[in-house]
Amino acid sequence: MSPKELLEKYKNGEISLTDALEQFPDRGIEEMGFATIDTDRLTRTGLPEVIYASGKTVEQVSQIAERMLQKGIDVLATRATSEMFAAVKKLIPEAQYNEMAKTITYKKTEEQLTDGYIVVVAAGTSDMPVAEEAVETAQFLGNRVEKVYDVGVAGIHRFFNRLEVIRNARVIIVVAGMEGALASVVGGLVNKPVIGVPTSIGYGANFQGLSALLSMLNSCASGVSVVNIDNGYGAACQASLINKLS
Repeated sequence: MSPKELLEKYKNGEISLTDALEQFPDRGIEEMGFATIDTDRLTRTGLPEVIYASGKTVEQVSQIAERMLQKGIDVLATRATSEMFAAVKKLIPEAQYNEMAKTITYKKTEEQLTDGYIVVVAAGTSDMPVAEEAVETAQFLGNRVEKVYDVGVAGIHRFFNRLEVIRNARVIIVVAGMEGALASVVGGLVNKPVIGVPTSIGYGANFQGLSALLSMLNSCASGVSVVNIDNGYGAACQASLINKLS
């Protein structure tokens, strides 16, 4: 019996949690000594296992990627260096690297993209690394994505020039540093979920993104939620779950 079938039986009250866990073929665990891969994460949560490469060695990232491929898991690594990509590419020649986003991606089969799309709005060009991480993640998760970059409040007319594509999105990710005001502007003009991503871009009083984070958390626009500083990946995961609800 597959993990998915066991979970359904548990949800329907046909089997206890203890019995369900005992019948899991491998309980969704792939032990590697230095890492334990969650092979059943996609089935359980709708989001796959992903490699957070920061703090890991080149060898650890490449070995995890290889094992994920062997287990039939598509590969996404975030905060990855070019050296990590070079090592992964030796094992997975079709792997792709976005140097700005610092992401490594490989999908064995391309799934059909969602009908609705996610739009990633970046206040400034300096915010693009975080925005690109969100774009790469959202696309990896099977979403159509539109980009609207360099439309911050310092030249707000640039934002209104792209308002239609923003309003027609199913979910909006707003990436902004400095004072982070763009999330509130967007939240006051649309009837869709807005996910704010504060970035660490800004001068000294920005406090490495803390000022943008607090601005977004204190937004007077209803419907704005906020992820952590520079967390484009987390914003894309949340946006993907919302986008796929319908």
